[in-house]
Amino acid sequence: MPNQQKKILFCMAGVLSFACALGVVAALGTPRWMRATFLCTTGALLVNASGPELDKFTGEVRYGLFHGEGVRQCGLGARPFRFSFFPDLLRAVPVSVHINVLLFTTMLAVLTTVVAGFFMYNAFGKPFEALHGPLGLYLLSFISGSCGCLVMILFASEVKIHHLSEKIANFKEGTFAYRTQSERYTTSFWVVFMCFFVHFLNGLLIRLAGFQFPFAKSKDAETTNVAADLMY
Repeated sequence: MPNQQKKILFCMAGVLSFACALGVVAALGTPRWMRATFLCTTGALLVNASGPELDKFTGEVRYGLFHGEGVRQCGLGARPFRFSFFPDLLRAVPVSVHINVLLFTTMLAVLTTVVAGFFMYNAFGKPFEALHGPLGLYLLSFISGSCGCLVMILFASEVKIHHLSEKIANFKEGTFAYRTQSERYTTSFWVVFMCFFVHFLNGLLIRLAGFQFPFAKSKDAETTNVAADLMY
């Protein structure tokens, strides 16, 4: 493939990677990872509410990795509330899982930035083999994509398996009990998914640029090397 086309492909991959890095950094601090609704079961059972009456007992919450906000309703009007995971919810949430989500999200942002730099270096510089060449691009794209995958898996397990939304709704609520009705992943979560997809796409762009994986030498090159070895 001509060098000009390789430059274009690598520039595209670099720009996509840098945009993903910015998106992940923005997503890290926003409370737009999850949106959930929950029902005040205590109040609904007391008045035997059903149908449209349940709207008076349905609240909602939006949260990210550091903080969030929501509204509780239990038949007596809306009660807005705000919270932070650190230090408010340290005893209510699975701390180890949550810290791992933060750690891998940070690693994803850093590695994606490095990937963008490597693509630009391969497009305009004179890369040598080892980690600065195609091997480094494949390796970093794979590691970054793996981090994105781990972030989504860990966050989903924290929400679904550890019932994070329900724990947030019931935090410091001694009188009323809340049960999760619905949960929906929102903008920041899908930014991580897009970043994971971009790293997969980057691997295809590297392949389109003419670099195969694994980095086996061509048969002609192998034949030449064998012939050279036999001469000595």
